[in-house]
Amino acid sequence: MTIIDTTETTDVRRLRCALFVDFDNVYIGLKRLDPAAAEAFAGSPAHWLTALETGSDADGDFTRRFLVRSCYLNPSTFSQFRPNFTRAGFSVVDCPSLTQQGKSSADINLVLDAVDALSAQTRYDEFVILSADADFTPLALRCRAADRRVTIITAGPAASAYRAVADTVITADELAELVKDPEPSTVDEVVPVQVAAPEPARGGGRAAASTRGGGSSSTPAAAGSAAPVVVAAPVAAPVTWTGPARRAVLRLVRSAERPLNGGAVAQAAQKAEPALATSAWGGAGGFFPWLARVAPELGAASGFVWDPKRFSEADLPTAGGVDLPPLQRQVVEVTDIPNLPTERYRVLLTALADDVAATPFDRPETARRVRDACQAAGQPIGRGSVNTVISGVLYAGLDLATRPSAQKVAETWADNVVGLCRGARMELAPADVSAIRTWVGGGLVGR
Repeated sequence: MTIIDTTETTDVRRLRCALFVDFDNVYIGLKRLDPAAAEAFAGSPAHWLTALETGSDADGDFTRRFLVRSCYLNPSTFSQFRPNFTRAGFSVVDCPSLTQQGKSSADINLVLDAVDALSAQTRYDEFVILSADADFTPLALRCRAADRRVTIITAGPAASAYRAVADTVITADELAELVKDPEPSTVDEVVPVQVAAPEPARGGGRAAASTRGGGSSSTPAAAGSAAPVVVAAPVAAPVTWTGPARRAVLRLVRSAERPLNGGAVAQAAQKAEPALATSAWGGAGGFFPWLARVAPELGAASGFVWDPKRFSEADLPTAGGVDLPPLQRQVVEVTDIPNLPTERYRVLLTALADDVAATPFDRPETARRVRDACQAAGQPIGRGSVNTVISGVLYAGLDLATRPSAQKVAETWADNVVGLCRGARMELAPADVSAIRTWVGGGLVGR
């Protein structure tokens, strides 16, 4: 009898964390992007807090213990959500409006409490800030200077300088999925595996065990039966070292904002399973052949790895991109908008307007259909680019359920891009604004 040891020894880091939630910023941002996600965020904070308690990065798996849980909200507007956070163990700080413009004191209260936590006797390993407000950039810089890990969770467009100071950034799309009820995990899922039924042992003895994918199964079979038997087997490949390495790769790729360079993914696999580096990738001969065997559900090409549920080859840096003039190149670098030429923006914006005119708007399904329509039109536009445009027009206040025209969608998107540029402190002359609007508006808007 063969005994297979499935015990895994992994060192899981435990982080002592301080969590600060700018409620108004997050709730309003999610409301524009996905109203259902906004209600889930405000109504069930214990759910997404639990989801944040575990994670993985380039250094491996970790767990979080939130020693500080602070939520800052405007009681005159959002008092109905206060009990939800109190029940989830948050310290809720009421931040009423102190100006005629309606701006609350959440920012200054959050910063003061975070600075106090930074100098507290308890050493917090990580500061988690839920806000897209770039005004918190100096706070994040102060935390990094004190050798603390910084995680930023946004619910709207965040300035590149703000995101750059964080060790980890959870985007608005990722947050929208995080706060909702999760689907069953597919990282360690069990799937039916077809295996041939064992032939009866000669002399009426016990049938030999049949194994696949590193697991084992012993299934009695009737004499002479040749029908396949369905057994449960963990997803794995028939090579050595597929457990921690596979999980590390799946977590890294599925949490990435874009397709990842294969080298970075290979490093994560080797860190999880150091023996891969000296075993010719478990006998596969190289990283990409190993990846194809242990994680066939991932996409890989041209040196990149991605999650096919969110991206495609059209999202690769080398696909669909163009050599832009200096102004446009700077806009892409500063704002992270899709690097698409004018004609592709025209196809994308028109396809989006056509889709919401024909079918009720549903963000995930709309993005998928628009991506398919663009590629059917011969334009290699990935779903990541489509999601960026949809999020941009929603944040800019356009209600896609009203079936806006292609020109209206283009105008809103162009206004959003110009606003992002100005928010990043780009100095734009009138001619620059005109060139940007013509470019990202796909030629559908006036200058």
